[in-house]
Amino acid sequence: MRRGAKLTDCPAQVSADFGGDTVADTADTRTPAQIEADIRRRRAVLAETLDEIGVRVHPKTVVGDAKARVVANVDHTLGRAYVRVNRAVSDVKGQFVDAEGSPRLERMVPAALLVVGVVGLLTVTARRRKG
Repeated sequence: MRRGAKLTDCPAQVSADFGGDTVADTADTRTPAQIEADIRRRRAVLAETLDEIGVRVHPKTVVGDAKARVVANVDHTLGRAYVRVNRAVSDVKGQFVDAEGSPRLERMVPAALLVVGVVGLLTVTARRRKG
């Protein structure tokens, strides 16, 4: 449409903008049966569009979509956490086991002594509180 032109100056452009046949054209050569068929077709398309909109904005659909997004986010978060924990366990295991899978005693013995010391300290502290 040219600049400054009125909407009614170019009915073909108006109908093209809205995706339909020329409605404002006064030289319509369609028969009444064709016009009625076009109206029925447009009503059917409009009814289908309204049904789709109704399904999209229905509260159950909105809640279902929100739940699906939350579940996807939780799954993604849990997946990342699992990978991190698995990596940490592998790193710790790598500190106490060599490449062949045999234990590294030079690292296991000090770690075991540390664990025994902490457990002993907690036991002594617990007995003092009771007694």
